[in-house]
Amino acid sequence: MKVSFKDLGLVNTREMFAKAVKGGYAIPAFNFNNMEQLQAIIQASAETKSPVILQVSKGARNYANQTLLRYMAQGAVEYAKELGWKKPQIVLHLDHGDSYELCKSCVDFGFSSVMIDGSSLPYEENVALTRKVVNYFRGFTLYQA
Repeated sequence: MKVSFKDLGLVNTREMFAKAVKGGYAIPAFNFNNMEQLQAIIQASAETKSPVILQVSKGARNYANQTLLRYMAQGAVEYAKELGWKKPQIVLHLDHGDSYELCKSCVDFGFSSVMIDGSSLPYEENVALTRKVVNYFRGFTLYQA
């Protein structure tokens, strides 16, 4: 099953970063591991109308379950709207994914951004892995555009 990040109300980082560069501001990225942390992040972002990147590590994803994370992200968008943020700019990001399969699964479950970390691999393998992840993500997001 594939879910587009757009269907969850999320945005990707391309437009978010372009606005930040043009506006001269930074975008915070927070790893979260539970509902209370997510609530605090969304409350602060909604109060300031500030774009935010919600980061999930491999361990947090395993802990929280990929399906629950998808709905937590969608819930975060709806919660931000309830708090008065009409057009929330929220990204769900895999932080330091260590395999193609993990990154692919995150993209398929609605993550709007993934980071492949092949730093433990020899250079050529790192480049090949990164290229494979980029090509999958690019193909999926272009299909969803």
